[in-house]
Amino acid sequence: MMTEASRLLYERALAVTPGGVNSPVRSMRQVRPYPLFAERGEGAYVYDADGNRYVDLLCSWGPLILGHGHPAVVGAIQEQAGRALTFGIASRLEVELGELLTSALPAVDEVRLVSSGTEATMSAIRLARAFTGRDAVVKFAGCYHGHVDALLARAGSGAALSSLPVSPGVPAKVAADTIVLPYNDLTAAEQAFAARGGEIAAVIVEPIAANMGVVPPVEGFLAGLRRLTSRHGALLIFDEVITGFRVGFSGAQGLFDLAPDLTCLGKVIGGGLPVGAYGGRREIMERIAPQGDVYQAGTLSGSPLAMAAGLAQLREMGRDAGSYRRLREIGETLEDEVRAAATAAGVTCTVQGAPGLLSAFFCEGPVRDQEDTACNDIARYRAFWQAMAEAGVLLPPAANEAIFPSLALGARELEIVRAALPDAFRAAAAVR
Repeated sequence: MMTEASRLLYERALAVTPGGVNSPVRSMRQVRPYPLFAERGEGAYVYDADGNRYVDLLCSWGPLILGHGHPAVVGAIQEQAGRALTFGIASRLEVELGELLTSALPAVDEVRLVSSGTEATMSAIRLARAFTGRDAVVKFAGCYHGHVDALLARAGSGAALSSLPVSPGVPAKVAADTIVLPYNDLTAAEQAFAARGGEIAAVIVEPIAANMGVVPPVEGFLAGLRRLTSRHGALLIFDEVITGFRVGFSGAQGLFDLAPDLTCLGKVIGGGLPVGAYGGRREIMERIAPQGDVYQAGTLSGSPLAMAAGLAQLREMGRDAGSYRRLREIGETLEDEVRAAATAAGVTCTVQGAPGLLSAFFCEGPVRDQEDTACNDIARYRAFWQAMAEAGVLLPPAANEAIFPSLALGARELEIVRAALPDAFRAAAAVR
């Protein structure tokens, strides 16, 4: 696999961009000395700047649920581009996507469209604080909710109820209002509410954690959070930026039959274009300006191009009742193939999944929280990733990340993956 063009692009990028990339995970430092630079995508495949073709199991970190260049999505973007790229005033497409989101998601009465998942979580936290009149927020270690100051916190060394900034530039006093707890630990959440329940505005959680690898919730965890927040007058926020419209048409809240107070969305609802949204109960959402007093605005919120792409993708998924069944089956097939190849190679590998996403941990499982992910053998994952890439399969360029299959994967692509796995696990097994 030649990647000379990527190396040269990286050298150029270093002169104009910090680290040569516009998002840290694109650096690929865990698996390569420099990033791959993509040139184009087509169906189940992505092509790099050297013309190497890969079966794409990254899918832009989740939004490309139909694969690259789906005719309905591309056609919708082209049609809208012929009308206008942006208006700066309201458009019909914003209304139509809002209607689709509120009809599909059980817990969303009203929705506000924004431009990114980070903007959605930031706005939801502000709204929760205003609605409850409280400042503290509970989050869980390993759940990523964007680069919002208040959510870039880690548990303090003294106690779980004091937190420290996870990044320079985040004021200590901002992080102090964030309570960081272990994921899947309902007892820790109960203790936090016993100690500071009257201060807690909201609990924000990925209903299926997918930013530390795929870590499903244990039985009773989410329902317990729902009971706790209701009992103490706090809001429950589901960060469905990844799970929304990927694990099912009604998201994780439909999958688990639970109603959060607020829901954050992104990824899939833009069909691959930048987008985000937050929504929830009407009485809460009506606090947002201009209806209420909680300010939030964005010139490009509800971008016509993103609305057109998102509507096309979601309508395509909703039109075919078998779409999510097929996506689940593709994911389960990949899980089975990875487990079988690991066993045949004698490599310890824990495969965990949820509808539409999966991950492989090079260690004994199960993996239930961020502390468990420390067992993942990064050196083995690096060897595995490199061998898969050589065989024409693109995986997440970091060990504790999710694999995102798309509906573009057919029998031919699954066979490419299947054929690549034995050598990749042998390469991993050779790492000592």
